[in-house]
Amino acid sequence: MCGIFAYLNHNVNRERRYILEVLFNGLRRLEYRGYDSAGISIDSLSSSDSLSPLVFRQEGNIESLVKSVYQEVATTDLNLEESFDVHAGIAHTRWATHGEPAPRNSHPQTSGAGNEFLVVHNGVVTNYEVLKETLLRHGFNFESETDTEVIPKLAKFVFDKANEEGDQTVTFSQVVLEVMRHLEGAYALIFKSRHYPNELIACKRGSPLLLGVKEFNEDVCNGPSFHDVKFLAKNDQPRELFLSSDANALVEHTKKVLVIEDGEVVHLKDGAVSILKFDHGKGKKGLARPASVQRALSVLEMEVEQINKGKYKHYMQKEIHEQPESLTTTMRGRLIRGGSCKAKTVLLGGLKDHLKTIRRSRRIVFIGCGTSYNAALAARTILEELSGIPVTMEIASDLLDRQGPIYREDTTVFVSQSGETADTLNALEYALENGALCVGITNTVGSAIARHTHCGVHINAGAEIGVASTKAYTSQIVVMAMLALAIGGDAISSQARREAIIDGLFELPSKVREVLKLDQEMRDLAQLLIAEQSLLVFGRGYNYATALEGALKVKEVALMHSEGILAGEMKHGPLALVDENLPIVVIATRDTCFSKQQSVIQQLNARKGRLIVMCSKGDVASVTVGGSCRVIEVPQVEDCLQPVINIVPLQLLAYHLTVLRGYNVDQPRNLAKSVTTE
Repeated sequence: MCGIFAYLNHNVNRERRYILEVLFNGLRRLEYRGYDSAGISIDSLSSSDSLSPLVFRQEGNIESLVKSVYQEVATTDLNLEESFDVHAGIAHTRWATHGEPAPRNSHPQTSGAGNEFLVVHNGVVTNYEVLKETLLRHGFNFESETDTEVIPKLAKFVFDKANEEGDQTVTFSQVVLEVMRHLEGAYALIFKSRHYPNELIACKRGSPLLLGVKEFNEDVCNGPSFHDVKFLAKNDQPRELFLSSDANALVEHTKKVLVIEDGEVVHLKDGAVSILKFDHGKGKKGLARPASVQRALSVLEMEVEQINKGKYKHYMQKEIHEQPESLTTTMRGRLIRGGSCKAKTVLLGGLKDHLKTIRRSRRIVFIGCGTSYNAALAARTILEELSGIPVTMEIASDLLDRQGPIYREDTTVFVSQSGETADTLNALEYALENGALCVGITNTVGSAIARHTHCGVHINAGAEIGVASTKAYTSQIVVMAMLALAIGGDAISSQARREAIIDGLFELPSKVREVLKLDQEMRDLAQLLIAEQSLLVFGRGYNYATALEGALKVKEVALMHSEGILAGEMKHGPLALVDENLPIVVIATRDTCFSKQQSVIQQLNARKGRLIVMCSKGDVASVTVGGSCRVIEVPQVEDCLQPVINIVPLQLLAYHLTVLRGYNVDQPRNLAKSVTTE
């Protein structure tokens, strides 16, 4: 969704041009999240005397913002070479929720003339209409249609009221805490104010936000370790501080980060970081003065190379071709084969203390959205087979809409690439309230799901920049297959089956490498489909999820209507769509449903369906009818792992369709990488 970035230099001399470029580059690192406009704010003077923040906002991409900023600067006397020892700048990419993409609706949003208070915001303020009505009665004028504009105006209202009552010492953090007390919804916020020059305040509830700290002239021997809470205290050492909604924008500057928790107010002032804990129940009689919270930094496990495209033209292309390596990393240290007892087992350290509880569950409930839901669906059958426990599937938003029953005896598994998906987080809160054991499966260490579940597994797929998830999907399936192996690991009756799956997991990266050789073949197929308006994908058994996910990929990036259909339901409606023009993909690899899929192919062919059949190598003769269909041959693996293989050609097809149709494959229209609002 929206991207937030801020930069504060303390006792580090930086020119205005450098500060602008840091902010612009921070936004570029957040482009992949999806956005339709952008904006920044910097200071007009290097001295705090008569300091007036400048605000630049522009509809369109970041380069449009960059161009407009430099054009505007060229018409003024603003000196880009002017230096600042201390300066606080904020930046934002917006994904429209309230109000169309336009400069007036872009962030930073302002309190009014003079830009006394500025705010960048990720999330939704659900009670903004009530707050807006109140502020209108107090004489405030609104220029945008956003929910965000109430926040800086509310800050000005609180500040002015405190000064009218004679409180000349009201602090920036007190103002923000009072503002937070009136806000409802999910948000991540950064405040900047001319009343508090060279200070920034960040706070959050439900949306991700991180602090990064870069030290200069560090004295490793005598200075405090960044694991020490004293590291964040006030000091005169040169220091750069960064705030971001995503680690991708921090890693090129520093690996020393702090994941800001819900309800925390992080105040950057004089090179120090103070953290206050917001309590919604306090501060109703006067401005709150809460005690500080002691926190230490952690190390960001990410390399700059992970967020670069390397030799590839697009992130989606790179991430599809990275899957042999990402799968290897996902399984590293978790599969055990050989040793003195020649045992083949799975070790999931984050779950080992909870396996007995999971095995006693009366059911396992998978909860996710979009691609993560599809990955869980792909693993459902093997989990039921090996555990003997009923497994149910829930789309997070639907579970909440229905207030579906969750019991203390349930194990709920929350699947999310980002670990910050709003609907999934709300479902997690619901499951915790109902007493269920909550397991997290996420790609993001330190994410909200990773922190708030009782236990879980990181998929370790590496940074995924493309909005359309590819390598995270296949790693999620592998993790859930390993979860099934771990839960069913004490059953002697399924030992041979488990060992065959473990052998298959070891071979999986090389099999994916083999199927990636179909790249040119998928491009040729995409060329044939470039002018089509619709695509159907039929699958069943393990590969019903593959049909859903393959259709979703085409829909997301190629902007082409596509539908994944359970093949068993073909005669209950979808068959009416079949004619000689509509392209239909049928997934018919070798498993227990193979003969049924052969029958589906026969029936579609009898109605002159335009077929594209995916089959296991060597099965071409078994799936073709008179040589009338196009065939995609893929390597055969253990049936429960076949979805990992089968999705790759469909990912490649979606990628090439998008490029050939001239669309932005990494930032599809109207979509965001991390959906942090309902």
